[in-house]
Amino acid sequence: MENKIVLITGASSGIGRVTARELAHMGATVVLLGRNRERTEAARDAIIAETGNEKVDFILADFASLDAVRSAADEFKRRYQRLDVLVNNAGLYLDERQVSVDGYEMTFAVNHLATFLLTDLLLETLKASAPSRIVTVSSGAHMAGGVRFDDPRAMRGYNGFRAYADSKLANILFTYELARRLEGTGVTANCLHPGAVNSNFAAETKGLFGVFFNLGRIFMLSPEQGAATSIYLASSPEVDGVTGKYFAKRTAQTSSLASYDRGAQTRLWELSEELVRNDTPIML
Repeated sequence: MENKIVLITGASSGIGRVTARELAHMGATVVLLGRNRERTEAARDAIIAETGNEKVDFILADFASLDAVRSAADEFKRRYQRLDVLVNNAGLYLDERQVSVDGYEMTFAVNHLATFLLTDLLLETLKASAPSRIVTVSSGAHMAGGVRFDDPRAMRGYNGFRAYADSKLANILFTYELARRLEGTGVTANCLHPGAVNSNFAAETKGLFGVFFNLGRIFMLSPEQGAATSIYLASSPEVDGVTGKYFAKRTAQTSSLASYDRGAQTRLWELSEELVRNDTPIML
């Protein structure tokens, strides 16, 4: 990864931080994108100390705001002329319905819309840097997901797990459509299931999901194990030119039947474009 520039979202903790550390170990210039200055700066300093690689930088952005995503993309392009790998790692799980500053259901806004927008804003830089890679962290939870085109703001019957599963399916639909649109550019797009990881993700989750999540921690993967597939897709020569795939345990896997619906892939892309490019949320 010498002479490679990598941008990782959600990189101040968990598998994002481990991914950043290991790619820095390989010699990459790593840019951490985080929400909290103190935590992100501390992660940057720790990674430099642990790896001896001083080419570790950070940019702040709260993915609950599309304007913050735009500012982060602009800041990255001011500092760097190229981007070899974008790792879309940031994500959240919420028990109760919340609304982003842009008026969208928060899980969908952070897990999908912010990822969609950041990737879109950096596409020209990625194309100019080809061969380059886009790696998006999804989840096996997508198997229970759907896309509610008639209710994208989850106004009816909100359920935390369903909202999360829907957003993770959206990550995969987005990846498959993106890979198709990038054919011939030298930019690859893949997504992955990291496994059930014992990190601070969903640490404050309540309800039945929270009970099972916290009871199951002793059986979960370490952040190092959970980050393995992200690191593999970001760096391994074994996946040169491989695109439009869903991975788990560093192996291409079959995702849900719903994820292969080309009509849904295109429809989600078009809806996402409409939502991120309007100052006033569309009331659907």
